Amino acid sequence: MDKRLSTRVNEMATSATLAMAAKTRELKEQGIDVIGLSLGEPDFPVPDYVKQAAIQAIEDNYHSYTPVDGYGDLKNAIITKFKRDNNLSYVPSQIVVSTGAKQSLANLTMVLLNEGDEVLLPAPYWVSYADQCKVAGGVPKEIATSIETDFKVTAEALEAAITPKTKLIIYSSPCNPSGSVYSRKELRKLADVLVKYPDIIVISDEIYEHINFGSGHTSMAEFDDMYERTVVVNGVSKAFSMTGWRIGYIGGPEWIARACNKMQGQVTSGTNCIAQRATITALENPPSKIKFMVDAFKERRTLILKLLADINGFKTNVPEGAFYVFPDVSYFFGKTLRGKNINTASDFSLYLLEEAKVATVTGEAFGDPNCIRISYATSESEIKEAMKRVKAALD
Repeated sequence: MDKRLSTRVNEMATSATLAMAAKTRELKEQGIDVIGLSLGEPDFPVPDYVKQAAIQAIEDNYHSYTPVDGYGDLKNAIITKFKRDNNLSYVPSQIVVSTGAKQSLANLTMVLLNEGDEVLLPAPYWVSYADQCKVAGGVPKEIATSIETDFKVTAEALEAAITPKTKLIIYSSPCNPSGSVYSRKELRKLADVLVKYPDIIVISDEIYEHINFGSGHTSMAEFDDMYERTVVVNGVSKAFSMTGWRIGYIGGPEWIARACNKMQGQVTSGTNCIAQRATITALENPPSKIKFMVDAFKERRTLILKLLADINGFKTNVPEGAFYVFPDVSYFFGKTLRGKNINTASDFSLYLLEEAKVATVTGEAFGDPNCIRISYATSESEIKEAMKRVKAALD
């Protein structure tokens, strides 16, 4: 990197998921037939009722700057959604709308962390958590899990990781990349630890909330003794297939929301006016309207797990949500495949791209060096072809 750039950007890692997506696009532009299983982007179109709301907003001449923290009626729709889906009660001053859940998370790290503050990250975790914390001066501290524990952190491991410097814990449920879902009982055990440390703030990333295959969704904020210390992050990218519309939001303590509003006012200001109007309609409709997508993801999960089971060397759990599998591929480490030495998950992921023309993401980017992430947010025909290629490349 150029020495004239800041230390923070020189030390910042490139998003592994976006880097692999860019590499996939580059190969496709060269005429190479690559199947992309790297991005977490649903292949469904945006629901018609959401598109119609956006068209209506254009016809109604929504075009001006928006309030930094979101339109008032959108915030009310978010409040109604929180009450309906999560039994959480908020007022408008506790809600901030941002340009995607990624900005919501970045706002939170910037307003909550000081230099040297520690952030607990149950691993595996979403790729951007660690670097967002570093940019804000924080120190990411991983808490290891394993496929044997369904990639979920235990209360004992959580308590052992806490130090006087611990300021935040960030986790996602359903989890990106593992698809694991914390049950109410499991979250309660974690909460029982955290209540002993009242200065620790919890950031609960719930962007995959509705892509749940039957285990049920619980938010840490539902516990009375954690409500005032928990910030819930959500958005419309995954459940409504609105990735490019860039709408995320938080619900949390008013003092934190106020700080996020202040931060956002100096960085991006308010989010896109048309997307906000469409999001009102998306959230006002019941989750049953998008159940067809969830059902399709569940079928794809069954398919990809079956196909992976037929390939020697992949060790998988059964993800209860999201649209990823996170297989342990350490079986291949130390082996030579078609003249290429495989020593890490990154080596293995690159091998699949070069030899099978299938794009995945190394688990090293998610805090687990033994795994790779495979997205099944694509058609069954693509999944079948991708696994056929992988099997052939490994046989």
